[in-house]
Amino acid sequence: MSDAESNAIGRSGRLLFVATILTGSFLLFLVQPMVARMALPRLGGAPAVWNSAMLVYQTLLLAGYAYAHALGRIRPMAQAAVHLGVLLVAGAWLPIGLALGAGPAGVSLAVWVPWLLGASIGPLFFAVSAQAPLVQRWFSMASRGGDPYALYAASNLGSFAGLIAYPLVVEPLLTLRTQSLVWSAGYVLLIALVVGCAWHLPRGEGKAAARPTSEPATHRRIAHWIALALVPSGLMLATSTYITTDIVAMPLLWVLPLGLYLLSFSVAFATDRFLADLLTRIAPITILLFGGVMVGGFNESPLVNLAIALTLLFMASVALHTQLYRLRPAPDRLTGFYLAMAVGGALGGVFAALIAPVVFDWTYEYPILIFAAGLLVPQLYLTRAVRSLWTTPRRRLLAYAVVTVLLVVLAGLTFRGPRDLFGDGHQGLTFIVIALIGVIAIGARPAYALTLAVALVIFGGWRAVELSLEQGARTRSYFGVYTVRDRPGVRELDHGTTVHGIQFIGNPILERLPTTYYAPPSGIGRAMSALDPLYGPRARVGVVGLGTGTLACYAQPGQRWRFYEIDPVVVHIARDTGQFTYLRNCLPNPTIRIGDARLSLEQDAPDSLDLLALDAFSSDAIPAHLMTREAFRAYARVLQPKGLLLVHISNRFLDLEPVVAALARDGGWHAAKLFYQPPRYTAIASASQWIALSRDPATLAALAKRGGQWQPLTPRAGLTPWTDDYSTILPLLKWGP
Repeated sequence: MSDAESNAIGRSGRLLFVATILTGSFLLFLVQPMVARMALPRLGGAPAVWNSAMLVYQTLLLAGYAYAHALGRIRPMAQAAVHLGVLLVAGAWLPIGLALGAGPAGVSLAVWVPWLLGASIGPLFFAVSAQAPLVQRWFSMASRGGDPYALYAASNLGSFAGLIAYPLVVEPLLTLRTQSLVWSAGYVLLIALVVGCAWHLPRGEGKAAARPTSEPATHRRIAHWIALALVPSGLMLATSTYITTDIVAMPLLWVLPLGLYLLSFSVAFATDRFLADLLTRIAPITILLFGGVMVGGFNESPLVNLAIALTLLFMASVALHTQLYRLRPAPDRLTGFYLAMAVGGALGGVFAALIAPVVFDWTYEYPILIFAAGLLVPQLYLTRAVRSLWTTPRRRLLAYAVVTVLLVVLAGLTFRGPRDLFGDGHQGLTFIVIALIGVIAIGARPAYALTLAVALVIFGGWRAVELSLEQGARTRSYFGVYTVRDRPGVRELDHGTTVHGIQFIGNPILERLPTTYYAPPSGIGRAMSALDPLYGPRARVGVVGLGTGTLACYAQPGQRWRFYEIDPVVVHIARDTGQFTYLRNCLPNPTIRIGDARLSLEQDAPDSLDLLALDAFSSDAIPAHLMTREAFRAYARVLQPKGLLLVHISNRFLDLEPVVAALARDGGWHAAKLFYQPPRYTAIASASQWIALSRDPATLAALAKRGGQWQPLTPRAGLTPWTDDYSTILPLLKWGP
């Protein structure tokens, strides 16, 4: 800051503006995961719920930026009066909570989630979202022309801190009620800080003090701003969907892409340009090398994939946001610039959260946005020798010919053998060839674009298209991507990278055999074999999570079964397509209740089930609202006093046994676990972890007599039961193999 700026508002005034920016941004992004967490008992834990929430936030952010831009047309003190009035009116929505009850029957979550969140925090989010552009504009006026863009870096640093603080500090330490009260106190502090900033605004000046004097941006420049903002925003949501669908389905990871996206603004708009310029220079290399790898993916190394995906997002976002910084207007046009950025951000959200799930049967938005980032990112030739190839007419023609021929040959060989260009296990050689071509192509945008497109296709895009062209092989819904794969003698249903069911095909006897986590020696298999001895021939069974319908083949004549399934697409795959025949062969007319299982169970009659199996995990994501004290009370109510509750806790990333142990102790349940590890030669059965609970110890004792190594649960000291008001997965993470 120059001496003139410092003299205009003083050091304390400058710190006041920084504190206001940081506080507003911190609160803005603290509230996002907080409200999403409040909504979990009603909405479930699908990644698409988070993307829908993000679309709401981006829309409200756009509205806030439009309001800030419109406010700039009136005199400074009038701006302050209007904005303080808006903040006070929005305060009527404090303390934060959900404004509406359960969604109406038949209303899609894609519609209900935006409506619920908008009604709950819309006015508050709108008022706070206007802080960043408005306070920066005020700073420019108060400092008599000072550059406010460094404050935008501070704004996004505050946003990043608020977002990351939630899963790491706020959620583990505070209940939702306390979180809401603390946020309300922060909002009151924000109003006081805004009053302090308003005190520094020029007095006695009319509209001329706020009227821009610099040259307005052209329509082409505005479109460029929008495109540069659209791609990182869409890529952030696409990355969230991709890593939670195809790599690590863990709700905690939803905040990481958004956090890195926000951090990229802080780097791109920082006063010190070294890091932004460095990352921008190497971003084209990162996009080219990592983009193809991510589309192909390595399911056996999910954490490596995660790191690559997040690195790719961060590098691309920094480069594109740095280009936005380079194209920024004078400070008097600041609000229009941020409005264009907000339009781009909202359009990116619409594409990734609304259009893509409807139009595509896979996460095609991810490679599309990677390619768009490659087209927009600034590029420089890596060496003088490479530059001379593309700047001399004859050499340029030769370079284009060589690059094109090499890429055509690579693509042609890949289409002949899409499993891998050089055979299984030699994908690294393909990677090296693409990298060498890319080194030559970076800086020559058409050649670079062609190289990137070929990389995306040969590493995974072609395989994705093949599955899309195969009738019935893949389906996408609001809750994820489902893929049906045929292997010799078996058919498999995958949700993301998690197997949801395997069935033998071509053998009428084997087609009825329960497989994977539900094999006869598993915990649920032992419990099903005990139904008749425990409850007689008319046992009543409930299953939360349909999958392929595997458990239906434990059903016996006279028993009454009902399934609870949140996703109609799963019901269609298991019952209607004929791809899986468990239901048709074993339970032709099952009762299937579509909707959130907890809400459905709460409507069931008391003591109406003898056994309830909880197997509702989508990929490896944990629907936390099904693992709370309130949920277990609902299970206890619907089960008869001697009933059995079977909880499936197999998970690659979380140790859920302590959670169930805490809930059992809290609710007066008796519990035992059976961890089944099939023999190596049994490829059709999967290792599984089931916990059996009952309020009657004699029921558990009778179950144990049916065989299997049932053991007591191992509680974890200090771990309190999850509730609708409090839960955290941090203590449950599996850090080792």
